[in-house]
Amino acid sequence: MAPPPHPLSQFVLKMHSRCDLACDHCYVYEHADQSWRDRPAVVSDEVLELTAKRVADHARTHRLDTVHVVLHGGEPLLAGRERLRLAARSLHTALSGVCALDLRIHTNGVTLDEEFCDLFAEFDIKVGVSLDGDRAANDLHRRYRNGRSSHAHVLRAIDLLNSPRYRHLFAGLLCTVDLRNDPVTVYDALASLAPPRIDFLLPHATWDEPPARPDDSTSATSYGDWLLRVHDRWTAAGRPMGVRVLDSVLRTLRGASSLTESLGLAPVELAVIETDGALEQADSLKTAYDGAPGTGMDVRANSLDEMAVHPGIVARQLGLDGLCETCRDCPVVRSCGGGLYAHRYRSGSGAGGFMNPSVYCADLKQLITGIRDREATPMPQLTLDDTHLDELATGFGGAEAVELLARHELTVNRELLAAVWHESTHSATGTAAWETLAVLDAEAPESVDAVLAHPYLRPWAQRALRGDGEAGRIAMRGVAELTAAALVRAGREGTVTVPTGSGVLRLPTLGAFVVGDATRAQVTGGADEGFTIRVGDRAHTVGRKSGADPAWWARHRFELPGWAVALEDTDPWRDAHGYPVRARLSPAAAEEWRDHLAAAWEWIRRELPAYAPGLAAGLSIVTPLRESSTGADISSAARDAFGAVGIARPDTPQTLACLLVHEFQHVKLGAVLDLMDLYDPTCEQLFYAPWRPDPRPLEGLLQGTYAHIAVVDYWRARRRTADGTEAREAEVRFARWREQTAEAVGTLLSSGALTPLGARFVTAMGEAVTTRLSAPVSADALTEARATAADHKQHAATQRS
Repeated sequence: MAPPPHPLSQFVLKMHSRCDLACDHCYVYEHADQSWRDRPAVVSDEVLELTAKRVADHARTHRLDTVHVVLHGGEPLLAGRERLRLAARSLHTALSGVCALDLRIHTNGVTLDEEFCDLFAEFDIKVGVSLDGDRAANDLHRRYRNGRSSHAHVLRAIDLLNSPRYRHLFAGLLCTVDLRNDPVTVYDALASLAPPRIDFLLPHATWDEPPARPDDSTSATSYGDWLLRVHDRWTAAGRPMGVRVLDSVLRTLRGASSLTESLGLAPVELAVIETDGALEQADSLKTAYDGAPGTGMDVRANSLDEMAVHPGIVARQLGLDGLCETCRDCPVVRSCGGGLYAHRYRSGSGAGGFMNPSVYCADLKQLITGIRDREATPMPQLTLDDTHLDELATGFGGAEAVELLARHELTVNRELLAAVWHESTHSATGTAAWETLAVLDAEAPESVDAVLAHPYLRPWAQRALRGDGEAGRIAMRGVAELTAAALVRAGREGTVTVPTGSGVLRLPTLGAFVVGDATRAQVTGGADEGFTIRVGDRAHTVGRKSGADPAWWARHRFELPGWAVALEDTDPWRDAHGYPVRARLSPAAAEEWRDHLAAAWEWIRRELPAYAPGLAAGLSIVTPLRESSTGADISSAARDAFGAVGIARPDTPQTLACLLVHEFQHVKLGAVLDLMDLYDPTCEQLFYAPWRPDPRPLEGLLQGTYAHIAVVDYWRARRRTADGTEAREAEVRFARWREQTAEAVGTLLSSGALTPLGARFVTAMGEAVTTRLSAPVSADALTEARATAADHKQHAATQRS
């Protein structure tokens, strides 16, 4: 049976196929594909209503939590207010009760007025506007057909969007880069308009029609250099708004997902609906060749599930496997992702098609490495403001709050690493590695941060600081391993000698290499060819075109939509969860894990969407644990391994979803407790949790209660989605866990050991649980839940006596 299609969640709906400007860099009218000539100018009522139905059917089938639709053109305002109203109403009506709708419009702004804005406010349509900078920059391309400037009309539209009445609709500005414009002048002109976001786009180009460049020896990276100057100006100004391309590079350097399809390895989830109802791939493909975006499908005849399995769509959902060999071997591939798909096109045989590096390859590498090298990590004392603290206390915690926790945990790891170094007896190899690490930290800090954020650095550091006879060897080996991994990630030339232990060379965040009886190995990094591991007289290549050495155990890393996660089955310090870990997974076992994680993540995004952003921002590793002989579910979060959870793979993705959100609650709260005192640490009293027979220290009760907020939400979602006896079981469990969690909150509040901040945090936890208590359940389910809880308490009391 064929696997189900990867769902589409982003749609560009063409409202009008003509435009009132004559921009000479427009891919719709000026590039290879000229299909607009044969399409109706305005989308029909039939196409709008069919599109809304197709999108709703697809969202319902795949249980999407949100659908993103952009009304586009040509110039969509030319469709008129009534046609735009019909589009918005059709989508809202069709998706009501199915999923949330994020509806946007992208316009040149020249005819935007209050009546349009009132319409957009009625349907909560966010508005993005194209503008290339000040008047001189904008007039290079964005003019009327008679040559007249459009700049003043666009500024008038932006002033309207910045008015208090409509500011909430302003989505941001889109600017196409032109090297003839000074980047600082362009940035300043755009920033002066106070947009919530700026989106800088590289002009569409291919290997057949390469981008314009100045005639000098440095032109191979001129677009990357241009954007780096924007980065520097943006950073100097305090980063007052989002800049999509720069934010995406920063996110992908940290291992998170990109914000744009032009960077990163996340699967593309986009479809275009043309004015005649044709279902097409991304508009940017119009720059490749005539007919490139076409699929031969239409909303009248084809479902979006059919569209989702079109070879052109599938090709953009393969991650690393969808890239050419040059890209796969590149050290910045996880940030670059091969660049925009259309920019890889080259006609002819051999290297023809899209299996090429981007025509902007050198520029993207320059941009990514330039940002990486500029992003030295300061070590400030971080705090959570009231908004982030209250958000975390509800049990959720968005991406921004969790990223603050992650930054603090990185600071702790750096301090621990420094302590290990200062407390240890230095060997010659350890000293050489430390000096290399110091250089890398100055020149490639993002790569060092990525390694030092490894969740199992802290268990290693704590063991190295124990001070016994093994501590020194453990410390020097770990310093060398961390340095070698940072060198490889940075793509820098250099060699690090690493003492080995247990027959394995560990490269944290990358994998491990089997060295047998060898006592040391040398790791040599390189900018283009991967890296080399020398054991004795034999050199092993990793990442070269010849393929990986079978002794190299690469970590299993998966790029799921919006979440980059790795299975850790190589690091010896992963044994920190209190349960036996699985040995190295077979390829088949790793693939089973991937399938379960993908399905569990899709379930979380759909059914527990409030938990998804924080989990994606803070959970980077799942460590496979050994399965129980009794079939019981096993999972754990180590107090000192931020960013990781240990799980024995359960039978179903839904159960895996529960274990993920449950254990990540412990991860988040552990980081909060590292940052601030929620209770008196001198409290020695023990407290009973309603779900355990043994008394717990206050932190144990706090951790369990916080984690069970997610358990309550999980069973509430299962109750909503299950059928028959499963729905009945879910209702009983939901009723039981919400009452027992509320009881535990009461125990915490009456403990007398919470700090004022802790009392505020736990009170907010209680308010979150109270909202769950208001959800009705049947009398029979409530009776059964209370009986089960009473039996458990009686059993626990018997055990205690």
